[in-house]
Amino acid sequence: MRLPTFLVLLIAGAASFAPTAVAAEADALAIDANIRAKHMPFGTILDPVYDSITGNTIVGYTRCGDSALWTGAYLAAESFRYKVTQSPDALDNVKYALAGIKFLVDVTGNNRLARCAFAADWQFAAGVESEEKGNGINQSAPWVWVGNTSRDEVVGVFFGLGVAYDIVDDAGVKSTIASLANRISHFIAGHQWSPSDDITISFLTRPEQGQMMIDTTRHVNPGDNISGPFAWPVPMTGSLSPTALESNNLGSYFKFNLDYMTFYNLVRYNPTNSDYLGTYVDVRNYTATHQNPYFDIIDHTLRGANSFDAEIRPLLDQWLLRPKRDLYVDLSKDVQTCDSGGNEACKPIPVVMRPPTDFLWQRDPFMTKGGGFGTAEGAGIDYILPYWMGRFYNLIPAVVAQSAAAISYNLAPNSIASIYGINLASSTQNASWQPLPMQLGGATVTVTDSAGNQRQAGLIYASSSQINFVVPDGLANGNATITVTNGSTTTTATAPIQAVTPTLFSANSSGTGVAAATGVKVQAANPNLQAPVTVFQCGNSGCSSVPVAVGVDTPIYLSFYATGIRNSTLAPPYSNVTLSINNKPMPIQYAGPAPGFAGLDQINVLLDLSLRGAGEVPVTLTVDGQTSNTVTVNIQ
Repeated sequence: MRLPTFLVLLIAGAASFAPTAVAAEADALAIDANIRAKHMPFGTILDPVYDSITGNTIVGYTRCGDSALWTGAYLAAESFRYKVTQSPDALDNVKYALAGIKFLVDVTGNNRLARCAFAADWQFAAGVESEEKGNGINQSAPWVWVGNTSRDEVVGVFFGLGVAYDIVDDAGVKSTIASLANRISHFIAGHQWSPSDDITISFLTRPEQGQMMIDTTRHVNPGDNISGPFAWPVPMTGSLSPTALESNNLGSYFKFNLDYMTFYNLVRYNPTNSDYLGTYVDVRNYTATHQNPYFDIIDHTLRGANSFDAEIRPLLDQWLLRPKRDLYVDLSKDVQTCDSGGNEACKPIPVVMRPPTDFLWQRDPFMTKGGGFGTAEGAGIDYILPYWMGRFYNLIPAVVAQSAAAISYNLAPNSIASIYGINLASSTQNASWQPLPMQLGGATVTVTDSAGNQRQAGLIYASSSQINFVVPDGLANGNATITVTNGSTTTTATAPIQAVTPTLFSANSSGTGVAAATGVKVQAANPNLQAPVTVFQCGNSGCSSVPVAVGVDTPIYLSFYATGIRNSTLAPPYSNVTLSINNKPMPIQYAGPAPGFAGLDQINVLLDLSLRGAGEVPVTLTVDGQTSNTVTVNIQ
C-alpha cells in the first residue's frame, strides 16, 4: 500500500500548512523579529490591523492604550533573551524598548508617562485617535500622545525596568533605566500618587503596586530616597486584598497579571519581608490551577521548584497552535459551563482553544467567548516573555525532542520523533528514499540510551531549526541523550525512552484538530466495489473535517496514522489496542506498522453505525494502557 502524498509531506515536516508545535527558540526568534518589523512603528508596542483575515496589508493599528504596559513586558522578555543568548540583536531590542519608554516620558513635557505616542502625520493616526479619544488626545508637535495613564502602564514599565537593570550588564542600559525610574516615580509622587494627576486612579488604592514602583526606583537608584505616603498600608488584607479585589470580578482578571508583575519585583527586592510574600501567596493560591505558564515561572522564581513547573513547556507548546489574529470564538457549546449565560467554563479551557487576545495570560482562563474580527495581530509577547524567562530559570531547554505526531515528550524505539533548536542542519533536505539516510542536510543524529548504548538514527527531514528522525530500535527505557552533529557544531537534547507511546497524527501536524486519516467506502453486497472517502481538507486557513456518511449498505473503514505503538504485541484480536471515536471503541481490523514508511504505524477500524449523526467527535488511541493525544473526525 502506498502512503498518501499528504502524509509523507506531513511526516517530513515540509507541508506548507505544518506549524511547529513545540516551545522552541526558533519560534521565539521569529516572534521577536516580527515584533520589531510590525509592532513597534514608534518604538513601543502596537498591534497591526490587516485588510482581511488572511490579508497581509496593514490598514491600521490598535491597542495603543496599553502600549506602555506591553513595552515594559517586551523589555523584560528581551532582557531575559539577552542574558540567555548574549545576542547583539537582543541587546539592541532592549535599548530600542528603553528608547521607546523614554519617548513616552519625553513627549508629555513634564515626566508624565504617556500610554502611547505617534507622529501627527502618520497615515494611521486618525484611526488610533478615534479609538483612544476616551483617554484624551494630546498634541505635542510633531507628536500626538494619549493620556489618562493608568496604574497598569506604570506597573508594566517598572516590571521591565527592574528585570532589565538586574540582568543586562550594560552601563548605558543601567543609566537609562535609573533616569527613567526617577523621572516617572517622582512625577507620580508629586501628583497625588497618580500617573495622571487624578486621585481616582491613585496608587493610594493599590499600595502594593506603588510600593513596587518605589522599591524599584530605589533599587536602580541607590541614592534615591523616594518614599510613599505616611503609613503606606502594605500588604492589604481582607476585602481589600489583591486576591479579594480581583476574584470579585473575573472580567478584571487582567489585574492578576499586574499582581504577578508587582510581586515579582517587590518580593525579590524584599526577600525577608514575610508580609509581602504572604500577600503574594494569597494571589498564587487563587490562580495556581489556572494553567498559566507565565504565572508558574514567576512562582518558581519567588518560591522555588514545585509541581507546576512540569506544565510550563506543554502549555507553551499549546500556545504555538493558537491563531495569531483575533478571530471571534464562542466555546459555550464546546465546554461544560457553570453559569446561566454560558460565559464561564467549569474548569480552565485548554490553552489552544481559549479566545484570542493581546496577552493570553492576563485573561480569565474560564472565559468561553471573545476575540474580534480576525484582522488584528497579537504581538506574541505572551509567548516570548514566559519562553525566555523559562530559559533563564532553566525550566525550558534550549533544544527539545518530542514525538513528531503530537506534544509527547516520551519517545518509543522505532517511532518518528522531532528535535527542535537552531543551527541543526546546514541545509533543508527531505529524504526521498528508503532505507532512510543517516545524514541529511549535513546533519547526523545519534541516540545514547540510559545503558550507554549509542545508535545512529535514520533521518526523514532536516533544516536549521528542525530534524525529523526515526528513534533507533533496541534502546533501553529511561532518559536518553540525542546528539545532533552538523559539521563542527554539536547540539544535544534529552528525552525519556518508553517502549510504547501512542501519538496520533492530525491533518495540520499539530496533534490536535481533524485526524490525518483516510477512508474507504465498501458496498456491502459486493465488497470488491470500493471508493475512497475524504476525511479532511486543507487550505490557506488551515485544515477542517469533511463529514463522513455512515450507511447500512455502505460500511466505512477509516485508517488512522500514528507512531510509537509497534513495540507492543500487535496481533488479532488486538485486545490491548483501543481506538475510540466519540468515546466508543471501534472494531479494529488492523494495528501495526504502515507499509512503506519507517516508524509510521496504522490503525484500521470499521465505523460503528451508532455513530451516525454524531458530528465532530474525539478520537483517541490506547495501547498497553497508554493513551494518545486527541484528534477528531466528523460523522454525518
